[in-house]
Amino acid sequence: MLYRKMPKNGDELSVLGFGAMRLPTKEDGSIDEKIATDMVRYSIDNGVNYVDTAWPYHMGESEPFLARALADGYREKVKLATKQPQWMVKNYEDMDRFLNAQLEKLNTDQIDYYLIHSLVKSSWENIRDLGVMEFLDKAKADGRIVNAGFSYHGAPEDFEPIIDAYDWDFCQIQYNFLDEDVQAGTKGLEYAASKGLGVVIMEPLRGGNLADPVPDEVMDIWNEADARRSPVEWALRWVWNRPEVTVVLSGMSEPAHVEENLRIANEALPDSLTEKELRLVERVANKYQDLMEVGCTGCRYCMPCPEGVDIPACFEMYNNLHMFDDEDRLMMMYAAKLGGILRGSETNFASQCTECGQCVDACPQNLPVPELLEKVSETFEGPGLGERMEFAKQLFSDDSC
Repeated sequence: MLYRKMPKNGDELSVLGFGAMRLPTKEDGSIDEKIATDMVRYSIDNGVNYVDTAWPYHMGESEPFLARALADGYREKVKLATKQPQWMVKNYEDMDRFLNAQLEKLNTDQIDYYLIHSLVKSSWENIRDLGVMEFLDKAKADGRIVNAGFSYHGAPEDFEPIIDAYDWDFCQIQYNFLDEDVQAGTKGLEYAASKGLGVVIMEPLRGGNLADPVPDEVMDIWNEADARRSPVEWALRWVWNRPEVTVVLSGMSEPAHVEENLRIANEALPDSLTEKELRLVERVANKYQDLMEVGCTGCRYCMPCPEGVDIPACFEMYNNLHMFDDEDRLMMMYAAKLGGILRGSETNFASQCTECGQCVDACPQNLPVPELLEKVSETFEGPGLGERMEFAKQLFSDDSC
């Protein structure tokens, strides 16, 4: 495992961090604790020493899960990060209440890296006016947190003022080869580093969209490279190529992801990609931009939808329809999955959207979700949906499926 130094405190952190937002789950959606615990501990045994979670991950179960996974001496081997759910904070006292609850949920005396979660300009101004800077100073002084930071999902122009507003130790930004000019972007990465902040990266694979399956047009470009690397390796190596990056979080959801990410992390030196390789990645980025219709990362901040729409699943299928030559299967899968047949649940169709706007406020990508859901509905729910649902019921009614 390679390590990089957190600038302000000198912590030697593994370049690969374990992100606990996309843990393996059972059919009912709950965390598969046995597999997830094995993954977390195997990662730590192989050098990972930074573990990241947050209040809402896995519908509130990620933090207590990690308390159990980090038992038996594993807590002492890692720096633990979690986040204040600032959208739930109504007054100064709430900040203490949430932090104390998180300490209890995580079964720890202190949070090594504590972030104000998912800031944009308006949420920063709100939490700032409620006294968050004074709260962070107090929590650091009394030892409940060690390092203070924030995660960012706002506009590019609003990032630097937040950096300059407080003596932050670190920040967390979305960064991958499709998002150089999105949110904080490359400019924000460089600015934060110039101010002495450590930079933790989220969404290096853009919610898995840069991993398998890969569109044929994209794979054709990857296959031109002299070095044979998987799409995941190209994406991660591109982020780690930046010397300003301290830690890259990976939301690993199966043991194979852990193995692959650990292997890549052992070779993730800064400035190790050649100019020829960087140009190749740029060509891949341009091709993805041509193919992708919706910039959804699958973070699920928009969920649950009050009308039952599975928004990330709708967008995933819509993007896949435009990226892959697999229309018949995807039309069937939409009927089966969103029609509740595979899940044994109520329907989760895009057409159930009532444009309440809750998802728009929650989306860190600032997507016009209702408008996009209308396009999904027009694409997948036209003539033939009823027949596909009936066929799916027959296809998936066999007990062996």
